[in-house]
Amino acid sequence: MKYLSFLLGLILFAGCSDASKNVKLSGPVFGTSYSVQYYSGKDVNYQVQFDSLFAVINKSMSTYIPDSDISKLNRNESDSIDNHFIAVFDNSITIYKATEGAFDPTIGVLVNAWDFGPEKEIIGLDSLKIDSLMLSVGLDKVQRHGSRIVKADANTFLDFNAIAKGYGVDVIADFLESQGVVDYLVEIGGEIRTGGINKEKQSAWKVGVEMPHFDGTQSILKAIELHNRAMATSGTYRKFKTDEAGNRYSHIIDTKTGYPSKTNLLSISVIADKCMTADAYATAFKAMGIDGVKQFLTRHPELQVFLIFENSNQELETLGLNGFPE
Repeated sequence: MKYLSFLLGLILFAGCSDASKNVKLSGPVFGTSYSVQYYSGKDVNYQVQFDSLFAVINKSMSTYIPDSDISKLNRNESDSIDNHFIAVFDNSITIYKATEGAFDPTIGVLVNAWDFGPEKEIIGLDSLKIDSLMLSVGLDKVQRHGSRIVKADANTFLDFNAIAKGYGVDVIADFLESQGVVDYLVEIGGEIRTGGINKEKQSAWKVGVEMPHFDGTQSILKAIELHNRAMATSGTYRKFKTDEAGNRYSHIIDTKTGYPSKTNLLSISVIADKCMTADAYATAFKAMGIDGVKQFLTRHPELQVFLIFENSNQELETLGLNGFPE
């Protein structure tokens, strides 16, 4: 599950000095909240259109809605999907292959199996049960044929939680651009995409990277400028479990073993052209570890990454890769 790791910072919602109108809209969506700010000479409120787009996305991919396309697919009641599902599925396949399975929307069945509630203690699952669940894991067991999905294993469970919020951001941003809006900031649950500038300040949009706090408090580590790109962050410091020796494990499940990943990575922020791309890679990188991320990024200069981690002395360190903004 994703947690809010970007705070919108240094953003004023006052009117502009030119003819453009500053419009701010917000509300609940996808089990979290959204916030959109844009400048338009038409002074148009797109609340109804946003709500309609969110409803369509939910009907397609929400595992919490019993009659959504993905819920019916997971119950093997239907194999029909819409264009939103197609876009997310195709991108998931691309990132699944690029990360050699580190990003895998079929791992949710193991995530659920390891979710023991608020105590944050690891209780040993029966290894036979884990092995049994792993038989249905693997996005390579799922294929798309036009507007139909075919599963090689009927027990395979799809969950786009690690990419859907980012996709929702892209849908709203693309809609605004289709209406001629060039200056905007779209945020859903901490996932962000910007276009143009903050016209009030006549500068690039600025957001804050959050300092990891295990006690649930929030503070800003650094502010960065975002130029016509998208950002997503995935953190391990809000949801973790500990074993009897005090070792901390993230809620990220190793897609190759079915067991929680022990990690010193606390927060991974990714900048990409599309928010769903940043969203998915932020999740994948948690399972890859620092060395794995560094090696991966040598082959992917289009991604910029900021890591926050604990060193051997349990002190916080940061690492910016591929020119992540200072």
